[in-house]
Amino acid sequence: MQATSKEKVLKKVRKALIDQSPELYPGLDFKKNIYNLPEGGDKGMDIAFATQFAASDGKFIFCENTTAFVNSFESVAQENNWKNIHTQEPNIQRLLKEAGMAFTSEESAMEQMDAGITYCEYLIARSGSIMLSSRQVSGRRMATFPPAHIVIGYSNQIVMHVKEALNGMKLRYPRLPSLITTITGPSRTADIEKTLILGAHGPKELYVFLLDKDISQ
Repeated sequence: MQATSKEKVLKKVRKALIDQSPELYPGLDFKKNIYNLPEGGDKGMDIAFATQFAASDGKFIFCENTTAFVNSFESVAQENNWKNIHTQEPNIQRLLKEAGMAFTSEESAMEQMDAGITYCEYLIARSGSIMLSSRQVSGRRMATFPPAHIVIGYSNQIVMHVKEALNGMKLRYPRLPSLITTITGPSRTADIEKTLILGAHGPKELYVFLLDKDISQ
Protein backbone atom coordinates (compact mmCIF):
# COMPACT_ATOMS: atom_id res chain seq x y z
CA MET A 1 0.00 0.00 0.00
CA GLN A 2 1.39 3.37 -1.02
CA ALA A 3 2.15 5.77 1.86
CA THR A 4 0.17 8.99 2.00
CA SER A 5 1.81 12.40 1.92
CA LYS A 6 1.17 12.79 5.65
CA GLU A 7 2.89 9.49 6.44
CA LYS A 8 5.88 10.47 4.30
CA VAL A 9 6.26 13.74 6.21
CA LEU A 10 5.97 12.01 9.61
CA LYS A 11 8.54 9.43 8.54
CA LYS A 12 11.00 12.18 7.67
CA VAL A 13 10.36 13.89 11.02
CA ARG A 14 10.99 10.62 12.93
CA LYS A 15 14.18 10.03 10.96
CA ALA A 16 15.39 13.57 11.65
CA LEU A 17 14.78 13.13 15.38
CA ILE A 18 16.72 9.85 15.44
CA ASP A 19 19.60 10.93 13.20
CA GLN A 20 20.24 14.40 14.60
CA SER A 21 23.02 16.48 13.07
CA PRO A 22 25.83 17.62 15.37
CA GLU A 23 25.77 21.24 16.56
CA LEU A 24 27.56 23.48 14.10
CA TYR A 25 28.62 25.92 16.83
CA PRO A 26 28.65 24.16 20.21
CA GLY A 27 29.16 26.18 23.36
CA LEU A 28 27.67 29.42 22.10
CA ASP A 29 26.75 31.87 24.87
CA PHE A 30 23.42 33.38 23.87
CA LYS A 31 23.31 35.62 26.95
CA LYS A 32 26.61 37.36 26.28
CA ASN A 33 26.41 40.94 25.05
CA ILE A 34 27.17 40.99 21.32
CA TYR A 35 27.90 44.72 21.16
CA ASN A 36 31.29 46.29 21.62
CA LEU A 37 31.61 48.96 24.27
CA PRO A 38 30.98 52.46 22.90
CA GLU A 39 33.85 54.91 22.80
CA GLY A 40 34.81 55.76 26.37
CA GLY A 41 32.94 52.74 27.72
CA ASP A 42 36.07 51.26 29.24
CA LYS A 43 36.38 54.36 31.44
CA GLY A 44 32.88 54.18 32.88
CA MET A 45 29.32 54.73 31.75
CA ASP A 46 29.40 58.44 32.55
CA ILE A 47 32.36 58.94 30.20
CA ALA A 48 30.68 56.76 27.55
CA PHE A 49 27.49 58.81 27.76
CA ALA A 50 29.35 62.12 27.63
CA THR A 51 31.35 60.98 24.59
CA GLN A 52 28.33 59.76 22.62
CA PHE A 53 26.21 62.75 23.65
CA ALA A 54 28.88 65.20 22.48
CA ALA A 55 29.17 63.29 19.19
CA SER A 56 25.48 64.11 18.59
CA ASP A 57 26.10 67.85 19.10
CA GLY A 58 24.90 67.77 22.70
CA LYS A 59 26.62 69.92 25.34
CA PHE A 60 27.67 68.01 28.45
CA ILE A 61 28.59 69.59 31.78
CA PHE A 62 29.56 67.55 34.85
CA CYS A 63 28.74 69.03 38.26
CA GLU A 64 29.97 67.60 41.55
CA ASN A 65 27.13 69.14 43.56
CA THR A 66 24.21 71.57 43.43
CA THR A 67 26.46 74.59 43.99
CA ALA A 68 28.54 73.63 40.96
CA PHE A 69 25.34 73.14 38.94
CA VAL A 70 23.97 76.58 39.85
CA ASN A 71 27.28 78.27 39.05
CA SER A 72 27.69 76.42 35.74
CA PHE A 73 24.10 77.01 34.70
CA GLU A 74 24.26 80.70 35.57
CA SER A 75 27.41 81.03 33.47
CA VAL A 76 25.84 79.23 30.49
CA ALA A 77 22.68 81.35 30.78
CA GLN A 78 24.71 84.57 30.73
CA GLU A 79 26.80 83.41 27.77
CA ASN A 80 23.66 82.64 25.77
CA ASN A 81 21.79 85.72 26.99
CA TRP A 82 18.82 83.64 28.19
CA LYS A 83 16.34 86.09 29.67
CA ASN A 84 13.34 83.79 29.99
CA ILE A 85 14.19 80.54 31.77
CA HIS A 86 11.28 78.18 32.34
CA THR A 87 10.92 75.16 34.59
CA GLN A 88 7.98 73.37 36.15
CA GLU A 89 10.11 71.25 38.49
CA PRO A 90 9.70 72.42 42.13
CA ASN A 91 13.22 71.46 43.21
CA ILE A 92 14.83 73.24 40.28
CA GLN A 93 12.69 76.28 41.05
CA ARG A 94 13.98 76.21 44.63
CA LEU A 95 17.61 76.08 43.48
CA LEU A 96 17.16 78.96 41.05
CA LYS A 97 15.31 81.00 43.65
CA GLU A 98 18.08 80.46 46.21
CA ALA A 99 20.62 81.56 43.59
CA GLY A 100 18.62 84.69 42.81
CA MET A 101 17.98 83.65 39.21
CA ALA A 102 14.74 84.71 37.58
CA PHE A 103 12.53 82.02 36.05
CA THR A 104 8.96 81.34 35.03
CA SER A 105 6.81 78.30 35.77
CA GLU A 106 3.38 79.19 34.40
CA GLU A 107 2.20 77.44 31.25
CA SER A 108 1.24 80.79 29.77
CA ALA A 109 4.94 81.79 29.80
CA MET A 110 6.14 78.79 27.80
CA GLU A 111 5.89 80.51 24.42
CA GLN A 112 8.35 83.22 25.49
CA MET A 113 11.01 80.98 27.04
CA ASP A 114 14.59 80.99 25.83
CA ALA A 115 15.51 77.84 27.76
CA GLY A 116 13.55 75.13 29.53
CA ILE A 117 14.88 72.93 32.34
CA THR A 118 13.68 69.37 33.04
CA TYR A 119 14.80 66.19 34.69
CA CYS A 120 14.97 62.91 32.77
CA GLU A 121 14.09 59.27 33.35
CA TYR A 122 17.37 57.71 32.16
CA LEU A 123 20.56 58.51 30.28
CA ILE A 124 21.61 55.84 27.78
CA ALA A 125 25.38 55.56 27.43
CA ARG A 126 25.56 53.54 24.21
CA SER A 127 23.83 56.16 22.09
CA GLY A 128 24.19 59.27 24.25
CA SER A 129 20.39 59.47 24.40
CA ILE A 130 18.05 60.92 27.01
CA MET A 131 14.88 59.06 28.00
CA LEU A 132 11.87 61.18 28.94
CA SER A 133 8.28 60.31 29.75
CA SER A 134 4.89 61.95 30.10
CA ARG A 135 4.89 61.11 33.84
CA GLN A 136 7.49 63.78 34.51
CA VAL A 137 6.27 67.06 36.00
CA SER A 138 7.31 68.88 32.83
CA GLY A 139 5.22 66.54 30.66
CA ARG A 140 5.63 66.24 26.90
CA ARG A 141 5.99 69.84 25.76
CA MET A 142 9.24 70.80 27.44
CA ALA A 143 11.18 68.45 25.16
CA THR A 144 9.97 70.28 22.04
CA PHE A 145 9.01 73.87 22.92
CA PRO A 146 12.17 75.59 24.22
CA PRO A 147 14.92 76.77 21.84
CA ALA A 148 17.39 75.37 24.38
CA HIS A 149 16.51 72.27 26.41
CA ILE A 150 18.42 71.85 29.67
CA VAL A 151 18.33 68.34 31.15
CA ILE A 152 19.46 67.60 34.69
CA GLY A 153 20.52 63.99 35.18
CA TYR A 154 22.46 62.16 37.84
CA SER A 155 24.95 59.34 37.85
CA ASN A 156 22.63 56.54 38.95
CA GLN A 157 20.34 57.25 36.00
CA ILE A 158 22.95 56.16 33.46
CA VAL A 159 22.47 52.73 31.88
CA MET A 160 24.35 51.20 28.97
CA HIS A 161 21.42 50.04 26.81
CA VAL A 162 17.90 51.25 26.13
CA LYS A 163 16.59 47.83 27.21
CA GLU A 164 17.87 48.46 30.74
CA ALA A 165 16.10 51.82 30.78
CA LEU A 166 12.82 50.26 29.66
CA ASN A 167 13.12 47.55 32.31
CA GLY A 168 13.68 50.28 34.87
CA MET A 169 10.58 52.11 33.66
CA LYS A 170 8.51 48.95 34.15
CA LEU A 171 9.70 48.71 37.74
CA ARG A 172 9.19 52.40 38.42
CA TYR A 173 5.72 52.63 36.91
CA PRO A 174 3.37 49.64 37.35
CA ARG A 175 1.25 51.36 34.71
CA LEU A 176 3.59 52.69 32.03
CA PRO A 177 3.39 56.34 30.95
CA SER A 178 1.45 57.10 27.79
CA LEU A 179 4.65 58.46 26.26
CA ILE A 180 8.21 57.17 26.63
CA THR A 181 10.68 58.72 24.23
CA THR A 182 14.40 59.14 23.71
CA ILE A 183 16.15 62.16 22.27
CA THR A 184 19.65 62.10 20.83
CA GLY A 185 21.14 65.53 20.32
CA PRO A 186 19.34 68.72 19.26
CA SER A 187 16.39 68.56 16.89
CA ARG A 188 17.60 68.32 13.31
CA THR A 189 16.43 67.69 9.80
CA ALA A 190 17.86 67.73 6.27
CA ASP A 191 16.23 69.57 3.39
CA ILE A 192 16.11 68.48 -0.23
CA GLU A 193 19.69 69.63 -0.79
CA LYS A 194 20.90 67.59 2.20
CA THR A 195 21.62 70.67 4.28
CA LEU A 196 21.54 69.91 8.00
CA ILE A 197 19.25 72.24 9.91
CA LEU A 198 19.31 72.28 13.71
CA GLY A 199 16.19 73.23 15.65
CA ALA A 200 13.76 72.57 12.82
CA HIS A 201 11.30 70.52 14.90
CA GLY A 202 12.38 71.29 18.46
CA PRO A 203 15.26 72.61 20.57
CA LYS A 204 18.25 73.97 18.68
CA GLU A 205 20.51 73.32 21.67
CA LEU A 206 20.52 70.42 24.11
CA TYR A 207 22.45 70.45 27.39
CA VAL A 208 22.93 67.75 30.00
CA PHE A 209 24.12 68.75 33.45
CA LEU A 210 25.18 65.53 35.18
CA LEU A 211 25.28 65.55 38.98
CA ASP A 212 26.65 62.92 41.31
CA LYS A 213 23.87 63.49 43.83
CA ASP A 214 20.15 63.29 43.07
CA ILE A 215 18.52 66.69 43.63
CA SER A 216 15.09 65.71 42.31
CA GLN A 217 13.88 64.54 45.71
